[in-house]
Amino acid sequence: MQDGTTRARLDPDTGDRFLPLRRRLEVTSFGLNQIVLAPGQRGRIHRHQRQEEVYLVLEGRLTLAIEGQETELEQGELIRVAPRLRRQLVNRGPGRLVLIALGGAGEHEGRDGEAFASWEGDVPLSPQELPLPSDLSPEELRARR
Repeated sequence: MQDGTTRARLDPDTGDRFLPLRRRLEVTSFGLNQIVLAPGQRGRIHRHQRQEEVYLVLEGRLTLAIEGQETELEQGELIRVAPRLRRQLVNRGPGRLVLIALGGAGEHEGRDGEAFASWEGDVPLSPQELPLPSDLSPEELRARR
């Protein structure tokens, strides 16, 4: 795992159906891809041995076939698919479909977060022990455009 941060931008106009984001961001613990399907396009029927996947619809409507049974997802909806289930991503239209696919295997290592009361603080607490910070003052907000 790389130290620091890496940054990338989604590019739904790339012309490619599949844009791998994991390598661009130097992510090592899960897969991350942008998928763009024009109306009428579909992906391969596939499954994974160990990796579960989550699909997040950013634009359009996803028709997701799971073991031959179709379900529809709209913009802003997510779905998790277990590893051994066969699935196919389909765009029945009318517009393009843009989604993010996240995949990972193994157990999640949760509860490893540390929270700090300020940037100057160096004593970490669990996030549950530290109250949320106050909201920004009006002076700290960016002007609306």
